[in-house]
Amino acid sequence: MAEQIQLPPPFTLVRLRESGDAFAHACRIAPESGAGTLVYVGRFDLVEFAVVLEPTEPLTTARRAFYAGMVALTDALRAYAPPVKEVAVGWPDAVRVDGGLVGGGRLGWPASPDEDEPPGWLVFGAMIRTVILNDCDPGVRPHASALDEEGFGEAGAVQMTESFARHLMRAIDSWQIDGFDSVAREYLSRIPRERQAVRRIDDCGDLLTLRTGSDTTERADLVNALASPSWLDPTLGGPKR
Repeated sequence: MAEQIQLPPPFTLVRLRESGDAFAHACRIAPESGAGTLVYVGRFDLVEFAVVLEPTEPLTTARRAFYAGMVALTDALRAYAPPVKEVAVGWPDAVRVDGGLVGGGRLGWPASPDEDEPPGWLVFGAMIRTVILNDCDPGVRPHASALDEEGFGEAGAVQMTESFARHLMRAIDSWQIDGFDSVAREYLSRIPRERQAVRRIDDCGDLLTLRTGSDTTERADLVNALASPSWLDPTLGGPKR
């Protein structure tokens, strides 16, 4: 019998079989399903879910919801991580535990959108590897990891999904009350620090970096980065190894 998932009241659960694709399914049903629909795939080796959002901002700024999703995802992991483990983000979308890639987040929106109008929907999707199957030698994949290898104990897909939902509500509340800067600060605190560099996220979600002694601001484009998730191996259907 499938383990029950307890989500806060704003969320509506859609559960797929193990062969399902949470992100693709959420994008398909988003126009009709409405905000708070959370699509979950029950897999032994992965935490996999996607949630539908309905922002009121123009798409060009609404994509910043991706950062709220990443804050919630990393907070969900931190809630179950051993105290000595660092949960960090590789801009914009990769999640690492003590340097080992465990997964990441992604964002979807309608095709051929009007950048200056609120999108009909956004979908934030995530995958986190819980177990690496058919691989007995971690030495052959030094840059990849999984929650069981990092000491997360019994925390599995159900617990992580429930934790994400709670933390996403908190991140969105923080945005609404204190403005996006509060979310940006939380997100930027999860990126490994770079000496003599100041970072911020602009209104379009791009990452701006100003280095000491330089008059030039480096810009990393969020839309281009989201086009191809850095952590995803399409052949595996999961995080890269």
